[in-house]
Amino acid sequence: MAAARNDVSNDVNKALQRAFEELADGLDLLGESSFRSASHRRVARAIGDLTAPIDQLGDDPAQLRARLEAIPGIGEGATRRILEFVEHGEIADHVEILERVPGGLFQLLQVPGLGPKAVRTLWQELGVQGVDDLRRELDSGRVESLPRMGRKTVQNLRSALEFLTRTRDRLPVALAMPLALDLRDGLRSVEPEARVEIAGSLRRGVETIGDLDLVAAHHDPAARRRLAEAFVNDGRVTDVLASGERKCSVRLSAGGHAIQADLRLGEPAAFGAALHYFTGSKEHNVLMRQIAIGFGRRLNEYGLFEGDEPRPQDHGGTPLAGAEEAELYDALGLPFIPAELREEAFDPARVGLEALRDLLARLIDEDQIVADLHTHSTASDGRHSLEELVAIARRRGLAVLAVTDHSRSSVLAGGLEIDALREHVAAIRELAAGLDDLVLLAGAEVDILPDGSLDYPDEVLAELDVVVASPHVSLSQDRATATRRLLAAIRNPHVHILGHPTGRIVGRRRGLQPDIDALCAAASEHGTALELNANPRRLDLDDAALRRAVEVGCLVAIDTDAHSDAQFGYLSYGVRTARRAGLPADSCVNTWEPERLRDWLADKSVGARGR
Repeated sequence: MAAARNDVSNDVNKALQRAFEELADGLDLLGESSFRSASHRRVARAIGDLTAPIDQLGDDPAQLRARLEAIPGIGEGATRRILEFVEHGEIADHVEILERVPGGLFQLLQVPGLGPKAVRTLWQELGVQGVDDLRRELDSGRVESLPRMGRKTVQNLRSALEFLTRTRDRLPVALAMPLALDLRDGLRSVEPEARVEIAGSLRRGVETIGDLDLVAAHHDPAARRRLAEAFVNDGRVTDVLASGERKCSVRLSAGGHAIQADLRLGEPAAFGAALHYFTGSKEHNVLMRQIAIGFGRRLNEYGLFEGDEPRPQDHGGTPLAGAEEAELYDALGLPFIPAELREEAFDPARVGLEALRDLLARLIDEDQIVADLHTHSTASDGRHSLEELVAIARRRGLAVLAVTDHSRSSVLAGGLEIDALREHVAAIRELAAGLDDLVLLAGAEVDILPDGSLDYPDEVLAELDVVVASPHVSLSQDRATATRRLLAAIRNPHVHILGHPTGRIVGRRRGLQPDIDALCAAASEHGTALELNANPRRLDLDDAALRRAVEVGCLVAIDTDAHSDAQFGYLSYGVRTARRAGLPADSCVNTWEPERLRDWLADKSVGARGR
């Protein structure tokens, strides 16, 4: 378990990434070198893409230095700072920044609509040093008197603070899932014969998590005690709330976040029942209990029992089913319902049993995805060359890969001017001509400008195999303006995919709030796919909007928006969200055979008619 490992090694990448991000933010807040700030951000991104603890990249300082300097984005100065951190646990430059900049200012940078210049102005002019100070000054009316801080800005800031208040106690799935997997795998390593699984809302694919739930089972009480001891003694535990034979509860601190985690322990004969019960949702569990009552049975976390005894497990009752979840559904005359669909919207009583069986037969699964139509190379802000992307796609079993680097307005992302785009497209097609096991497509992620126009003219878009049109700026437009803007992109005959339609960042930025019904209707009419961006910090469209797209019959693209090898792994987050929406595999263009996909890319109406 984590307690037995070196915590510095486990957390060194996240701590270093945060240090370099704070170095960059601190320089921006102080109004100092923007060049150094940008350099620190590149280093932070490079560290974030690493899959191994950075202090384990070399057997000695000389080897570590050489390997660090070989990583794109990490130069001599960054290497020196990283080695300083590995040796001393801190970076002198970072410590100095933290001494000069109040800690609350870094939190203010998380408020949508507040950039470094605005935060610096609030700090220098009004003495604002944190979120509470900002709320006070907004109420005082003094913020409106500052340059570029008018009434509309104040209204937006109030709305952003309200949004943060609602989401601050929940952990984004991007942080919750790795933590839960590490806890699960750690427990499995303690007792290899134990059954240990993640439960709760995380298993159901919910995008933000209030707490973590795990269920474990072993026939030996001593083994269960060892599991409990390992759980409460994990190196990330800050408080032990409960430690018993059946349940342990702790508070964990990981990556600067705190979250409660619960472990339920029991016998293997009841493992399926416990996993089902603690997965939820509450509404689904209530319905299942009602169905059991209709059969004259009792369902709880210990199994399915004959009769109506309130706690049959306490009176010697033998469960009819309980070792596996599927047994419970079968005994109640139901098909197995995957965790992502255990929500009120898909309960059999609501949709009908036959409709549910049809939905389950057509529901998308991760192994059906054969194409990724939104990825980035070193031509803009990606980490890998074209040749490296091809190798990654092969290793991950893709049949189709589209390289869609940023368009010219995305200056900070290295967006391509038209001549550079054409050279890039030529390079992609030259490489594609020599491939017989992968369809490599030349595309672009094209900015949808605030007025709805696109960043490249139509004659340039017509030269591309794939056009992903995405909003990146002006993400606080009113509903009507945002809707018109996105509709213009959907209706453009050269746009195949509306990329991350709202531009939201889970828990941090609300993004655009367009009329989803209007977007779905237009997308269905024009054969344009709505993207479910699988990056767990985006998951855009979310499951609620995607459910509406499914109801209307829209095409959907599940893309990773990968900028590095590791980010291709985001696919599972996207598919989990798609399953929560009940997305049929055939409605997802990423499941289509290459020939059908090519037909749709050539003429959007062809692919839509072929469904």
